[in-house]
Amino acid sequence: MINMKLALRKENNWLPSLMDEIFKNDSILNTDQNRKSFAPPVNVSEREDQLLLQISIPGFNKEDVSIEIEKQVLIISSKVAAVNEEIIGKFTRKEFCKQSFKRSFNLPKSVYPDQIDATYENGILSVILPKKEEDLSKPKRRIFLK
Repeated sequence: MINMKLALRKENNWLPSLMDEIFKNDSILNTDQNRKSFAPPVNVSEREDQLLLQISIPGFNKEDVSIEIEKQVLIISSKVAAVNEEIIGKFTRKEFCKQSFKRSFNLPKSVYPDQIDATYENGILSVILPKKEEDLSKPKRRIFLK
């Protein structure tokens, strides 16, 4: 849904101003707003023997991404240096960009921190967190109400 503000205009050329206002108030895709803080979307799934984090970071090279563990916290980040790019043509709207980010995840005690593995393919970073064996052997237990 586009959020439009009512404003009085003194100029006769109202169509370009209206188009600017429509795009300026696009709260979901506003590029100025996205540049302030960028956190790539993450899917977290649990399997029998592992946890899997999938982070969507299309356009990045695997050399751009850093994965570190510090005090039971998994830190995934990328620092993108500002690059002066030559713009060819005139853009009405430009949303393609590569931005620095940092995501942190508290590691559960049921994970082997020294066995974490990661792959990057087709813009998806997959981080595999293997579960400790003692946590695998515990069957699910159902508790009935009395």
